[in-house]
Amino acid sequence: MSGSGGFPPALRDAILEWFGVGTRSLPFRGSTDAYAILVSEAMAQQTQAARAGEAWTRFMGRFPTVEALAVASPADVLRAWQGLGYNRRALNLWRAARRIVDEFGGEVPADLAALRSLPGVGPYTARAVAALAFGMPVGAVDTNVRRVLGRIVAGDAGTLTPVEVQRLADAAVPLDRAADWTHALMDVGATLCRPRLPICPACPVRVWCRYAAAADETTKADETTKADARARVAREAPAPFRTTSRWLRGRILDRLRDADDGDWVVIEGSIGAHDADSVRLAAAALASEGLLELDGGWPAVVRARLPLA
Repeated sequence: MSGSGGFPPALRDAILEWFGVGTRSLPFRGSTDAYAILVSEAMAQQTQAARAGEAWTRFMGRFPTVEALAVASPADVLRAWQGLGYNRRALNLWRAARRIVDEFGGEVPADLAALRSLPGVGPYTARAVAALAFGMPVGAVDTNVRRVLGRIVAGDAGTLTPVEVQRLADAAVPLDRAADWTHALMDVGATLCRPRLPICPACPVRVWCRYAAAADETTKADETTKADARARVAREAPAPFRTTSRWLRGRILDRLRDADDGDWVVIEGSIGAHDADSVRLAAAALASEGLLELDGGWPAVVRARLPLA
């Protein structure tokens, strides 16, 4: 496969042409504001795109500028984040906003190193903001992009090291359409090049893809059988989520979200399948992460509130 990064111009054109017709309609796709894009990227990781889009619209209505987020209380930010999970991201986004205001004059920095210095901003988020907001020709590698690139070039993303994938992603970006390319690769991975049962016949780059070339009908039939079996087991198995620490942490924070600023909430007894000891341990962990404050009387009584500063 010739061309920069193993991608001939025709392959890139095919992906971009497909993207122009089949673009997912997501609220944050219409924004070029770096702050708005930073918020969307913080929300979209490990969250369904449609759900993140709805949350982004609400959040931006509450905090339309980086200055508005920076002066908010952590409690307000955690309330606005309700329903998304991974609440540490909310606090990191708030801390990043304060850094942007204090150190960068209220402007999201257009520099990878500076972006990486912000709380909660890792390699993927920094590159996504750089490409989407500033048009920098850098590859943002999430799970979808890693799978798409790996399958096209090597037949399997697992055969490439993270360094190789990043080098490939950076080299593949069209210099004049970094934002469109970033969205397009993510959409190919989310809608066609799925982890199981990819829709190869509809993929715009099937003729270049080593995975599609190697996936004969026997392999696809085997994948279908396995996928059906997994789906059947999932339908028959009881939902385990309510037994997890993540579920419990979310329910504790939801109780605090319902209280007025500054009011202490007494949390007694069990919550769901979690006994009182598990509740105390979860509350202590949340406090250690700055997601709530504990009042006197701890640990005999759990009295907590959302953090005010």
